[in-house]
Amino acid sequence: MNDILRERLVRKLDTLPDEKIYQILDYIDFLESKYAPKPSTAPNPLKRFAEGVEDTLRAGKMSANVIGGTMNVMNKAVGVLTDVANAGKSVATGIAGVASSVTTAPPTTGATGAAPTPTSPAVPTPPTPPPGDQRK
Repeated sequence: MNDILRERLVRKLDTLPDEKIYQILDYIDFLESKYAPKPSTAPNPLKRFAEGVEDTLRAGKMSANVIGGTMNVMNKAVGVLTDVANAGKSVATGIAGVASSVTTAPPTTGATGAAPTPTSPAVPTPPTPPPGDQRK
């Protein structure tokens, strides 16, 4: 659907009361089931839950005002949970980036080809004095 048609539909929907918009939604669902070449994309789990709550309220013959108020609260809750999820993903990505940038050096091997063990610590050699500095 092009943007001009989408905006035109939204303008028309904005002028109607909520009861009529739910009738239009039902009609769109009917048209989709009859003529859509492919199923519509599924919303994320939070939005799918909110739509389920909305459908349950509609099936219970709740007024459009009650449904609208409930859905406003649900939309805010979905927005908050989405922000929390995005923040969690950002933190996880940052941690993964730091973890991948930290590299561990391979253990050094001694003359025998084996790594030094705690039972045989390396003994440091004393520094040699520079030439010409022969103190007696």
